[in-house]
Amino acid sequence: QVQLVESGGGLVQAGGSLRLSCAASGRTFPRYAMGWFRQAPGKEREFVATISGGGGSTDYADSVKGRFTISRDNAKTTVYLQMNNLKPEDTAVYYCAASSRYITVVVSALYEYWGQGTQVTVSS
Repeated sequence: QVQLVESGGGLVQAGGSLRLSCAASGRTFPRYAMGWFRQAPGKEREFVATISGGGGSTDYADSVKGRFTISRDNAKTTVYLQMNNLKPEDTAVYYCAASSRYITVVVSALYEYWGQGTQVTVSS
């Protein structure tokens, strides 16, 4: 069982930056691929970024490539999402998720554990 708690969301102007954190419980954290997803009002949840259990592989949605960076600190059992050059269309609730598949995972259905989400609002 893995419990995930996100933090770091907030209100920021367009062009600004935020760093989201996701603290995970459990000593098996390095075995899990981690992902970030987001859901805007009236839209389906969408993939943002993923990182393998060891941190050596990452993948990003085209809409955030070059602006967002996912990373993890297995000693702290925490995954991060650094978001730069934020745009109003990045406004959403951001969710952290864990998948036992270890490798990068872009499909939400393959994640077994989810956090409660943190709101990110980007004003124009």
